[in-house]
Amino acid sequence: TMFEPKPITPEGIAAALQKAERYRIINDPTSAESICLDVLAISPENQQALVVLLLAITDQFDTGPTEGVRRARQVLARLQDDYRRAYYAGIICERCAKAQLRSGSLRSGEMAYHWLREAMSWYERAESQRPSGNDESILRWNTCGRLLERYPELQPGSDEPVTLSLE
Repeated sequence: TMFEPKPITPEGIAAALQKAERYRIINDPTSAESICLDVLAISPENQQALVVLLLAITDQFDTGPTEGVRRARQVLARLQDDYRRAYYAGIICERCAKAQLRSGSLRSGEMAYHWLREAMSWYERAESQRPSGNDESILRWNTCGRLLERYPELQPGSDEPVTLSLE
């Protein structure tokens, strides 16, 4: 039996988004995701709801990264700002890399390496478009680089050249 979600009121959007953020903080991303879907049902272009939804989806990568990446990228396409699209594309890749790393499955180090390198490429694109005083893309790029240095099992496949510098 299907049920029809009850619509929230436009006046309740701000409080709902605060609640969604809190659910993410206490590690309940499915509740955060549900709230964002309720907000987007009445405010489809709400950029804050889209960002929180994207992050809530990436919070769930450990349970199914492939499906999660597809869903997160669908949300990513709805972000209106080029900088934010590049930055959050990096976030998706970085979080997928970390999920791979935690999985410990066969070739997870190689896959995590590729996700981190792709994240770094997105962060570089975001860095070139960032608002003045906004260094979050640089901070994320540095985090990815340090992960690559700290974990020797993060390596490309043997058929690829390795070029990495943290300058």
